[in-house]
Amino acid sequence: MSEQQGEVAPQVTQASPAPAVRPSVLSLAIRERSALYSAYMPFLKNGGIFVPTSRPFKIGDEVFLLLDLMDEPAKFQIAGTIVWVTPAGASHGRVQGIGIHFPEDETGTRVRLTIEKHLGSALSSSRPTHTL
Repeated sequence: MSEQQGEVAPQVTQASPAPAVRPSVLSLAIRERSALYSAYMPFLKNGGIFVPTSRPFKIGDEVFLLLDLMDEPAKFQIAGTIVWVTPAGASHGRVQGIGIHFPEDETGTRVRLTIEKHLGSALSSSRPTHTL
């Protein structure tokens, strides 16, 4: 059919950009050195921390973490990426949660160095952690 006989030419429209997804906000308070040892992930390039949570996340998700660390005067505000997921019912009684990789920036470096200062020689321990 031609346009003269009532056929309408298709119109092309541009799709609106998808709204930006805001990262989930999590909060973690660690008051004891043993809890910090269990949660810290030193095997990651920039360091990381395990956060117990039952909320569903996927590897690669972006999160914003407020970390209240032992006797530090201020909370660390960390925009990180999920690199570890321990599901509910994991073997060996592991705690359900996620591992957050610290960013490769000043904040990530500062929190990694602060954690490693608190852990000191415990970093070389072979005790199990929440992740390994």
